[in-house]
Amino acid sequence: MDIPLSESLHSERFGSGRPLVLVHGLGSSWLNWTPVLTALAAEREVIAIDLPGHGRSPALAGEVTVDTVTDAVQAFLSENDLTTADLVGSSLGARIVLELARRGIGRHVVALDPGGFWTSAERFAFAVSIGASVRLVRAIQRWLPALTRSRVGRLALFFQFSAHPTRLDPALLLAELRSFALSPGLDPTFRALTHGPNQVGAWVTPGRVSIGWGHHDRVTVRAQAARARDKFHGSRLHWFERSGHYPHWDQPQAAATFILESTGDAAPMP
Repeated sequence: MDIPLSESLHSERFGSGRPLVLVHGLGSSWLNWTPVLTALAAEREVIAIDLPGHGRSPALAGEVTVDTVTDAVQAFLSENDLTTADLVGSSLGARIVLELARRGIGRHVVALDPGGFWTSAERFAFAVSIGASVRLVRAIQRWLPALTRSRVGRLALFFQFSAHPTRLDPALLLAELRSFALSPGLDPTFRALTHGPNQVGAWVTPGRVSIGWGHHDRVTVRAQAARARDKFHGSRLHWFERSGHYPHWDQPQAAATFILESTGDAAPMP
C-alpha cells in the first residue's frame, strides 16, 4: 500500500521501484516533467514536487533565496525518508539538486541545464530576457489558449526555451504559461536568482553527478556547461544536440534514457 507523502511541498507520485525525485525550474510546476513521466515511472517510483510558491506548494514565510528554497526541498526529503533518493532537476531545479549533492543529500544526481554558473554579463542578459518574458506572459493570459494552439504562437513564446517549439504539445505549454502567471513564488525566486551568488561546487558528493545540457540553450548558454562540470569534481557532461533549455521537452526519449542510465546501479558509459 502506498504511504502518503508529507505535504510541506506538494508532490505527485507515479510508478514503483527505487525513488527518483524530480525538481522543476523557475515559474513551473511538476507538470513540466510530463513528457518523461511515463518512461521514468515504468522503471522507478517518481516523486515530482512543486517548489515553494509554485504549483500547489505554499510560498516560503521568510526570506526567499536559492539556499532557503533548497532548505525547503531538503526538509521535504527528510520528512519523507528520501534523503538517499536519486535527484533530477531542470534549470533552477537542477541548481537545487546540485546544491543538495554539495550538502551530502541524495544519491546520484542529474542536473539538466542548471542556472547559477554565469558571468555578470550572462546574469544580466538572463534577468532582462526572462523578466521581459514573464511580464509578456502575464499580460496575454486571455489569449494563451489560442496562441499555444498556433504554430506561430508556440514559436514566438517558446523560441528561447526550445529548439523546436512548434512540435511541443499545446496543453503542456499552456500549463507552463499559466504557472508563470499564477505562482506567487516566481518573483521573489527570480530576484534571488538574479541578485544572489553563483552556485558553489563540490569535490565530494554522495553519488555520481551527471550534467545534461541542450546544445541550443538560449537561457543558460553553452559556455556555462563547462563551468558547472568543473565546479563538481568528477561530474559527467552530456550534450543534447537537438535541444534547447528543456531536453526533457525537446528530446524526451533521450532525456529519460540519460536520467535512468545516470541514476542506475551500473556506472553509465562516458
